[in-house]
Amino acid sequence: MTALDPARRAGEAAAAAAVAAGETSAPDDAPPTDLTAAAFFDVDNTMMVGASIFHFARGLAARKFFTTSDLAGFAWQQFKFRIGGENKGGIAGHRDTALSFVAGRPVAEVIALGEEIYDELMADRIWAGTRALAQMHLDAGQRVWLVTATPVELALIIARRLGLTGALGTVAESVDGHYTGRLVGEILHGPAKAHAVRALAATEGLDLRRCTAYSDSVNDVPMLSAVGTAVAVNPDSELRDVAKERNWQIRDFRTGRKAARIGVPSVLGAGALAGAVAVGMAYRRR
Repeated sequence: MTALDPARRAGEAAAAAAVAAGETSAPDDAPPTDLTAAAFFDVDNTMMVGASIFHFARGLAARKFFTTSDLAGFAWQQFKFRIGGENKGGIAGHRDTALSFVAGRPVAEVIALGEEIYDELMADRIWAGTRALAQMHLDAGQRVWLVTATPVELALIIARRLGLTGALGTVAESVDGHYTGRLVGEILHGPAKAHAVRALAATEGLDLRRCTAYSDSVNDVPMLSAVGTAVAVNPDSELRDVAKERNWQIRDFRTGRKAARIGVPSVLGAGALAGAVAVGMAYRRR
């Protein structure tokens, strides 16, 4: 077993879930499908302002989905994460804490809530510029997938609402239609995203040299490096430096002070949900 095994497993699970979910039906006047080229878009701060899991957790908190003890535990985990940084043990702890709130819950219930929360808190946060880039690929007959650490069920909702092909996201294990509280592999983050893109390309017959990837975060350099064309969108300072060094395209749809990081920093990775729930607790008390 190597250190990348959980990441590879997560990537393969994400690709399998994307294929199993099927593709968005193309309109009658859509151009012929370009079978070997596709585009892959990160979600948080790339396609959407802020973190999708943050908005989702805020919506769940408003619906009293969490208990008081859940909220206290998430807040404490987030505090420890901010102090200790992103290490392997910390990621595992945040993963387990974030998953505990859905253990035993019906998958259908979480999906239904995701539909509602998208309309309430996410639809108006889509970057128009990034959405236009995705449409450019669709107009060229290319398939377009989201690739995100957010749960695949929520990622698929976002993709469907935007008229995209589908989504690769973190896969939470379920048995008999209920979440077990475990992941298949690990969070779809960093190298796991690259594994997911490669696995999907193998299944769908894509030529990665003809594919394009978009992201805001240096954590996604593995995914950006896996395709023929890489584009840094609203990049953090580290990704901007990498993009300049490698002559990657840079698209920034932020203006003025908004060019600072918006929403939950990508370094939070698996800990994003914990911080989101803490904010959700304050939101409930308004």
